[in-house]
Amino acid sequence: MMDIEKTIARLFEAAGLGQILPPVTPVSGGYMHRMYRVNTPERSYAVKHLNPEIMKRPNVMDNYRKAETLEQIIEDAGIPVVAALTLNGQKMQKVANEYFYVFRWQNGSITDWNNITPDQCRQAGIIQARIHALQSRYTAPVIPELSTINWAEYIAEADRQNIIITPLLKENEQLLNDAQEALNAARLALPAIECITNEDMDPKNVMWDKGKPVMIDLECLDYGNPVSHVLQLSLQWSGITTCTLDLANTKAFFDGYLETWDNGFRNYGSVVGLAYTWIEWLEYNITRALGQCQDEEEQAMGVSEVRNTINRIRYIREKEDQIRNLLDRI
Repeated sequence: MMDIEKTIARLFEAAGLGQILPPVTPVSGGYMHRMYRVNTPERSYAVKHLNPEIMKRPNVMDNYRKAETLEQIIEDAGIPVVAALTLNGQKMQKVANEYFYVFRWQNGSITDWNNITPDQCRQAGIIQARIHALQSRYTAPVIPELSTINWAEYIAEADRQNIIITPLLKENEQLLNDAQEALNAARLALPAIECITNEDMDPKNVMWDKGKPVMIDLECLDYGNPVSHVLQLSLQWSGITTCTLDLANTKAFFDGYLETWDNGFRNYGSVVGLAYTWIEWLEYNITRALGQCQDEEEQAMGVSEVRNTINRIRYIREKEDQIRNLLDRI
């Protein structure tokens, strides 16, 4: 097993950042990668260790390079971000066949998911709009990428391995098929608009320093559809992730967004099925629960997230009509 402290010490030496002061401390880094606080005699840094399983995916390097380019565009536009440092001419660092990003340490804190205020939602909507406004354009209509998850195959494999999530998957197979159908119908109804998007700008990826938001974790930057992303993020900021939806916060997010940039779309209720994008996060965690991951800790996280995500999808089904009614008034 890799000694993370020794590996990061090698990284800092090669990058000219100086000698690290042990210990290297794990900090919250989301559900895919691992993050550490690293101190030197001069300053503190955040170091992200990219998940080795993610780094095996096809085209992963192209995706990261694109995100790095877009990160620079956003930073140059004056949008508050914590960008990866460029060291030895590049942002992504490789040591001992492992990949890392290094960031300056950002003071502040992540907001409490259960106490997000309308003003925070409004400010998040403003940031999202500023990103979308940078390079927006209408495109020729194309058939979008649709979800084609075969839940029956995953259930059969879970059954074969006799893992703990098997009964939960069996119980919810029809719900998952219905959710996938609703998601695909919504994607087919999206207008042909493209812009820079950050689908991962949920509350865990925004630091608050003296009441001001700063985005972190920008490796999901890409080009995408603004209608899809504003709808999904408005729901995440207003409690869909924790199954405590507050529609006043959903409206606050949209208010901040639309007062900053207006993409012209006015039929959000017709694409409420985009809320079921969570099925793709569910699929990823099913694969982790099935053992396609780096260690037992990550496998346990996969099991936990399968449970959480199915509960979330159930909750979205319960609240779908209320969400649609609000979106029809946007």
